[in-house]
Amino acid sequence: MEDHLQKKDRLDKEWEALCSYQAEPAACAVGQEEQNVQRNRPHGILVYDHSRVILKPENNQSRSDYINASPIMDHDPRNPAYISSQGPLPSTVADFWQMVWESGCVVIVMLTPLAENGIKQCHQYWPDEGSDLYHIYEVNLVSEHIWCDDFLVRSFYLKNVQTNETRTVTQFHFLSWMDQNVPESARTLLDFRRKVNKCYRGRSCPIIVHCSDGGGRSGTYILIDMVLNKMAKGAKEIDIAATLEHLRDQRSGMVQTKVSSPLKEPHKSAR
Repeated sequence: MEDHLQKKDRLDKEWEALCSYQAEPAACAVGQEEQNVQRNRPHGILVYDHSRVILKPENNQSRSDYINASPIMDHDPRNPAYISSQGPLPSTVADFWQMVWESGCVVIVMLTPLAENGIKQCHQYWPDEGSDLYHIYEVNLVSEHIWCDDFLVRSFYLKNVQTNETRTVTQFHFLSWMDQNVPESARTLLDFRRKVNKCYRGRSCPIIVHCSDGGGRSGTYILIDMVLNKMAKGAKEIDIAATLEHLRDQRSGMVQTKVSSPLKEPHKSAR
């Protein structure tokens, strides 16, 4: 960090190198198959063939194993710490809840408003009240708590109607992070992250993180969380560029914008 502050052009040079970085392997053939194209957001991110969430086709209403979501590993290559997903489309809501169920997820981090400047960013995949059935997954809205102007927390009671098993899932919804931009307040985003991690503490399942395409905002949040977790564990050196390359090896488009203007906090910078 001291080196970044002393060498003002270092961030620009690192970003230029990251923009030209190519993951290997980077094949995306499955997401481009005819039956899967409609399950992707138009002009959105495609999942790598080697790094994608695979659904159980026998539990899927279309008998498909495809969803536009990527497991993201941190230090344990066997267990993903996160799943970075595109926001559900009207046709993929049941697939999304299947992924929530099969991954054992209990925490969802949503980083986009449902619509932005009249453009749909994500389909509402939960009921306004009561419960809705998405294929074999019944979702009941238990509570909705507004923490501040920037984010709220919803609690869902999720039931697999085939097995009658149930689970509580908590969704943390950050409202004020616009596409291709940064949150207005760094402190608010860090408060949001602390609440997410307090709810998640002690769990071994992945956190599902999504924005609209599962790239820019999702990648930024995961990068921040990953780096701060390493710092909290006493890591002596943190290489943010290398960590981002590690993320981009698992999903393309992770962190899409470099912003060097200060956030609306005293003595803070969006670096």
